[in-house]
Amino acid sequence: MGEKQLFQPLTREDKITVALYRVGIVLSAFCMSGLAFLLMQASADAFPPRIGPSADILVYGLQTAVGMCVFFIHLYVGVFKKYLKNLYFISLGCLAVLVFIGKGSVSTALVQFPASALFLLPLSGCLGLVTAKEAFCFRLLEGYVLAMVMPLYLVFVSAGAITGQTLGTGMVIIAALLVFFTLRKAFMPFAYDIGDKSAYR
Repeated sequence: MGEKQLFQPLTREDKITVALYRVGIVLSAFCMSGLAFLLMQASADAFPPRIGPSADILVYGLQTAVGMCVFFIHLYVGVFKKYLKNLYFISLGCLAVLVFIGKGSVSTALVQFPASALFLLPLSGCLGLVTAKEAFCFRLLEGYVLAMVMPLYLVFVSAGAITGQTLGTGMVIIAALLVFFTLRKAFMPFAYDIGDKSAYR
């Protein structure tokens, strides 16, 4: 569980890494909300939805934001952090595949080939592990929900089980949960994220 007490004075490095970690969470929520807005707007007009460069920018932003979370997260178990980093590197490879499939555009790949949504599973896995960690440590239970819902959403999209306005609705639900999670996490004292350094291994 997370520690809600100050075990040792926070160093400058502690403060910077926690700040960057939380900025990553905030930016993830922002990018996801932007994608939900675009998808809701586009899926209401036509199917398959027409989304363009703005969606690509938000996907790249999400990839960067999740990377900030992954590389600046504070975990007691080093093996878990190593696994999380490896999963993130896999997500970068998958993003490159999506760019290749879409001939330079991630959104084109996702619209023309719905099954390619599976390539976003590693990225959603990284973000889901981050939210699940916070859920475990600080009882932010929506973090567990996000960890389950995000990959399920991608699987259903890739299988063609979610189409039309349901695409946008699903993203809105995910974005809303992530915003709620972010608001609860972002304003916690920095010391909560550091805990007892002697327990790190």
